[in-house]
Amino acid sequence: MSSERAAVSALFLLNGLLVGGWSPRIPALMERLGIAESRAGLLVLCLGLGSITVMPLFGAMTARAGSRSAVWLAAWLTAPSLLWISLAPGFWSVAAAVFLFGGTMGGMDVAMNANAVAVERSRARAIMSSCHGFWSLGGVIGAGLGGIVLELAGELGQGLAVTAVFAAGLVWAGPRLLRDPPAPDQPRAPLRLPRSPLPFLLGIVALASMIPEGAILDWAAVYLQKEMGAPLSVAGWGFAGCAATMAVLRFAGDGLRNRFGAVRTMRISALTAMSGLAVAGFAPSAGVAIAGFALAGIGIANLMPIALSAAGNLPGMAAGVGLSVVTMMGYSGILLAPAAIGWLAESFSLGAIYLGLALLLLVPLAMSRLAAAADFGSDTAP
Repeated sequence: MSSERAAVSALFLLNGLLVGGWSPRIPALMERLGIAESRAGLLVLCLGLGSITVMPLFGAMTARAGSRSAVWLAAWLTAPSLLWISLAPGFWSVAAAVFLFGGTMGGMDVAMNANAVAVERSRARAIMSSCHGFWSLGGVIGAGLGGIVLELAGELGQGLAVTAVFAAGLVWAGPRLLRDPPAPDQPRAPLRLPRSPLPFLLGIVALASMIPEGAILDWAAVYLQKEMGAPLSVAGWGFAGCAATMAVLRFAGDGLRNRFGAVRTMRISALTAMSGLAVAGFAPSAGVAIAGFALAGIGIANLMPIALSAAGNLPGMAAGVGLSVVTMMGYSGILLAPAAIGWLAESFSLGAIYLGLALLLLVPLAMSRLAAAADFGSDTAP
């Protein structure tokens, strides 16, 4: 593995570690702040609003200055995020800290995906799925161990541990990142949305693909704890189980995509994810629900990486511009839709909601032909 590929993979791992560390905090925050699902949903909404507010700014910065500069800035701004959430004393201060967390994390997400596209182009080989595999591996560590550390050391202890690991990883990865040049027509170009409909159509695919992942990230622990009676140390494994299988399939995803093509891979993935969500929704126990989330992770794994590779290789468009549109739309699914789930959960069971989300994956299944651009990016040198 080249140093540039290892460095961008490390960024995905660190980002996933931070997001995974957030997942088991939601039931802990509900207990500390004395709030129900609807107010917890508002916190999740703040996370999403922060991300979609900042993502376009870092998309523009990526196009104008290169992804290396953008991701370096965003990553260091993201590093202490869980500490600010831990130190915030009340609901609205926590909401503000979560908003900042979402903003810096979203900016890092756009920039590191653009850097992965740049490495793909320099190597003329697909690496996006494996990069997201490292993100999922980080999610497994952050979510699986996060609940245990929360019980042993509390929110502040967990925040300190995650921040220390994150900062150490950045010190190693930063100097090794690929230094990609800015897009040639971008430094003086005004900030505007692309005229082509393709990134927006891919954004719809990404949106439908990411909503189920967001529902597992933010609500699996609540589902297992409140509806299944699992302890907090077990509840964190709802998302961890999903992230674990996502990691395995994402590490295999580049090879699968190169062998079977992005379109066929997306179709099979969508059908598998639908099956896993159905198992989780009908589950009679926490163990079966975790198994369902793990099966869903197999399917979810390569939906977003394929959409991102397609967006980063659209003809006549700077990678940062197409990626910012698809990332913003896709991550509004993982960040904004779970807020609505918080309100729905007071009227419907989370199990019923997971069943409904299985049907949403008919969208990427029906629009899978749009993924063909990812095959061009994978197999053709720039």
